[in-house]
Amino acid sequence: MLFSYAVLKKRLVKLVVNFLFYFRTDEAEPIGALLLEHCKITKEEENVFSISFIEEPDRKYSFECDTEEQCQEWIEALRRASYEFMRRSLIFYRNEIQKMTGKDPLEQYGISEEARFQLGTRKL
Repeated sequence: MLFSYAVLKKRLVKLVVNFLFYFRTDEAEPIGALLLEHCKITKEEENVFSISFIEEPDRKYSFECDTEEQCQEWIEALRRASYEFMRRSLIFYRNEIQKMTGKDPLEQYGISEEARFQLGTRKL
């Protein structure tokens, strides 16, 4: 994948939870990382997408993939990588399991009332 911030450069990228690490093609250690929070992922062209950040809308990172399919896969993975997306998913699935079983699935892990409240679930 090609990665660009003003100048087009070839970089390898690796998504780990909500960090997108980028590497020079000949090095094992990352040269940088993007925290995928409060960002917007936009498809620009057939094989190109960009990441911009709400706090810095003028700062935009562009990525070029080998195929349109690869581009779409990256866009979907990156959109699912944020903490907020994972939090909403946890709340949704927790509520669905609770509806089906009548039990809070996180109770067995000793999640406190405060944490349950922060997750936004409602008591039955």
